[in-house]
Amino acid sequence: MAAEHNPVELLKKYNFGEQEEAELVSGVKEKTNYPSPAYRYRVVVEAVHAYIEEAYYWTLDELEMSWSFNKFDKITDIHAASEQSAFFGVSEQRIGLQQDKAAQYLRGISEMLKALFQIVRELRVIDERTGYYKQTFNRKNEEEAVGSDITLKGVWVDQVEGGTKNAASVYGLAQTVGFSVLPDLFFRVRANDIGGDKAKPEEYDAFVKRVIEDVDKKVKGIEGFNEKVKEVLTRKLVQYYMWKLRTFKELDARRKFTIKYLRQHYDTIKLYMGWIKPYLRNILKLQMAEKLIQGEKARELITAFEGSLIEVEVLSYKHREGRKFHPCVLLNIFYRTSPSMVYVQEGYQRGPSHTGKFDMTLRGYVWSDEQITNYKRMREEEDLHMLSMINEDIKASMDALGDELKQYLREAGEIFPEDEQKREELKTSNSPLEPFIGVFGGLKDIASAFGGAKPAGAPSKQSIKKQLTGGKSDVQLDIQITEAREELKRAIWQTYKNYKKLHGMLTW
Repeated sequence: MAAEHNPVELLKKYNFGEQEEAELVSGVKEKTNYPSPAYRYRVVVEAVHAYIEEAYYWTLDELEMSWSFNKFDKITDIHAASEQSAFFGVSEQRIGLQQDKAAQYLRGISEMLKALFQIVRELRVIDERTGYYKQTFNRKNEEEAVGSDITLKGVWVDQVEGGTKNAASVYGLAQTVGFSVLPDLFFRVRANDIGGDKAKPEEYDAFVKRVIEDVDKKVKGIEGFNEKVKEVLTRKLVQYYMWKLRTFKELDARRKFTIKYLRQHYDTIKLYMGWIKPYLRNILKLQMAEKLIQGEKARELITAFEGSLIEVEVLSYKHREGRKFHPCVLLNIFYRTSPSMVYVQEGYQRGPSHTGKFDMTLRGYVWSDEQITNYKRMREEEDLHMLSMINEDIKASMDALGDELKQYLREAGEIFPEDEQKREELKTSNSPLEPFIGVFGGLKDIASAFGGAKPAGAPSKQSIKKQLTGGKSDVQLDIQITEAREELKRAIWQTYKNYKKLHGMLTW
């Protein structure tokens, strides 16, 4: 983790060149957290009674309107305030409201995750029970079917009839003279109920009638026992099979309902996650930045003073189609202000009006799309993201449920990214052109073997270079870089010079 906060390691990780070395204090050069720029200009202004927000908006408007910079990405927007200031009090009130709402949603997510485990556990129990039913209905494996039938009969005798506590049960009658053989016959005789799990509603009554007739037939075929025992055995078996068919339907309906309820629960968690994201982002922005409170700038913030620190960083660049390299201006402004709380007419709420000192630095680069993306990723890696931590915790909880959760959700109609990928692969594999593609691919491999060419899939030097350069030649890229550098030089210098001119500063 230490390496992640080391500027040199971060710059190296994201393929940036040298680290910037700048004169931050007169006569002393120090290394900063930025890549070495092509151009760098700095303005430090202390305006006791002027609103310093104007410098930020003027600079962005100048780059956009005068120099056609059409892309702007806010990289950093952090603040800190002295604990005794009115600004701190108002800010803490607002963050408290956001935290209460976020905590409410987090409690809801926590409770639903707990319920999610219970729902999956209930589905496991239902699947285990219906597994016994399906084995007896299908009888693909006779040994398993016999064991499952005995298990279900045991459940019926113990839980439905009440076992030995009920004198009219199978075990209770076994204690009566002449009925001691009843349990053995009850567990041994099996009626033909194959296909009970596939019986349609309109066929259900006919199927039940067929099973009862088969029970009568099987019992009548038993020899060596008196008619009274056969009569009781028939009655018990009919009751058992009626219970078995009815409870299977109930379990099947309950399983379908529970899976739909699981999907609803899962969708609600995702909905809450969508709702909580703005609150977490607001909390992250409203919190006092540790970087400003504990860093080198901390000396600027005195508890008893009415003061605040603000740091803003925006990456602006001129993006044009067909160009690989773009002129980029990185605007960084550090504010040390004395906020005064003024009432806003709408809602009669207090808001800060900042006056004080700002330190504005303009850094110029010629970057490709990949370098722009890398810079934004590098800055993101420096920050702690509460949202990503919460997402990871919820993902870990979901993963703890294993593949069963995904399987149940798929039954309810949920589609996961890997399902989409498999579907696309299946479409490709089922393409009518696939046999011809395979034949030509085989011929290509044979030709490669005889000709000494590279195997299929190994990129050539030309293809790698094409990917890196976007298909442009070295001369074209050099021209693009030169043009972008000239545009950058004019834009960044004129922005710096015009700001000083329009604000009555010394220029040359």
